[in-house]
Amino acid sequence: MVKLSLFLLIFATATVFSHAGSSIISPTEIKSFEPKTVQFIAIQKIYPLQLPVAAKSCSFTVIIKTSCSSKSYTRDKISLAFGDAYGNEVYVKRLDDPYSRTFERCSTDTFQISGPCTYDICYQYLLRSGSDGWKPESVKIYGQNIRTVTFFYNTFIPDGVWFGFNQCGRGSGSGVV
Repeated sequence: MVKLSLFLLIFATATVFSHAGSSIISPTEIKSFEPKTVQFIAIQKIYPLQLPVAAKSCSFTVIIKTSCSSKSYTRDKISLAFGDAYGNEVYVKRLDDPYSRTFERCSTDTFQISGPCTYDICYQYLLRSGSDGWKPESVKIYGQNIRTVTFFYNTFIPDGVWFGFNQCGRGSGSGVV
């Protein structure tokens, strides 16, 4: 009986402490966000044309997975912004292309984006403008000399407002949600 009580006490303590540091982070509306529009340099969907890239820029790969519970496709305008804790930011005014089947249900779209170099990415926002609706599952970003980061949405993006994650200042594992 004492062994069983001791085992239950240790199991309960371990369970409490294993969940104490973990939290589910959900995307939120960011009403005061204004992207640094002058820093956008170039974007290309992984397959099409070659675009010129300005000097002193870095290349990022952004992989956006659309949820299988999203609408079959969207004609909405989708914008992207991400950056680090030091004010370095990459902004893409329009990722979508209604003629190339971008952001269809259950699809994965990969973009090569050139922009200012950053340290580790700690925030990422999406802006959707339109009436179709769209539900991304995740946004994964990797690039030169930064840790890969994945932001998990799995919710519909509201219309006309920046929506996403700001994990800057949350500690060492801040960008991975």
